[in-house]
Amino acid sequence: MSQPHHPPQPEYGSATPQPSGMPGHGAGQPYGADPMAGGFAPPPKKKSGVGKILLIVLAVVLVLCVGGGIAIWATVKDDVGEVVEATKTRVVAPETLNGRPKVTEPGLVAASEQMAAEIKKDVPEATSQVGGFYGDVNKNDLVMIVGVSGVMADPEKEMNDAISAISGQLGATNMAAVEPGPLGGDAKCGDGSSEGVKLGICVWADRGSLGMVVMYFKTGKEAEAEFGTIRAAIEQRN
Repeated sequence: MSQPHHPPQPEYGSATPQPSGMPGHGAGQPYGADPMAGGFAPPPKKKSGVGKILLIVLAVVLVLCVGGGIAIWATVKDDVGEVVEATKTRVVAPETLNGRPKVTEPGLVAASEQMAAEIKKDVPEATSQVGGFYGDVNKNDLVMIVGVSGVMADPEKEMNDAISAISGQLGATNMAAVEPGPLGGDAKCGDGSSEGVKLGICVWADRGSLGMVVMYFKTGKEAEAEFGTIRAAIEQRN
């Protein structure tokens, strides 16, 4: 007599493959794929935004760090005082940014580490480097910071070169001069767009640092409104 047929039952915990690492680092997983999607139930609708953010990060890293080099480092001979001040400049990742906590989403944490590592590799003369995310992508409130410190011969040129580099990748337009704040130097803010995400972009440069603030889902004017306090939290002089 034939035995009744019972479909095989999966072993507990083995039915669903688990996600691993940053998008693009897992077998068969394209860069920018949602690392939390895996084989689980459908994620929240806005979760896919993380993948878009990572693609935007990749664009920034490539054009600023790998594509053209972040800055021209040289001995500045004309103003000893400015050079001394520049050597005391550092960029840091504060615990909060205008009330926004550091992002803990694994893919974005890994992207932050990648940004800093790429800067360190491609600008060995840098005295410090930073990359980080703050806020909550699911609430359409996310800020990315990236910066580097070291003595620069021509800060305004470096700022304009950085803007030119990101214009194609991030669709930066209407980049206009804004008040740089008490730290001085030059600064510009404007609008951008990438992967269907609206961006507010601000870039600054002084004798001791070059940095960028990207506010996702915001306009250039909205980024400009917070730029001064954000820069002050990132750039420090001792």
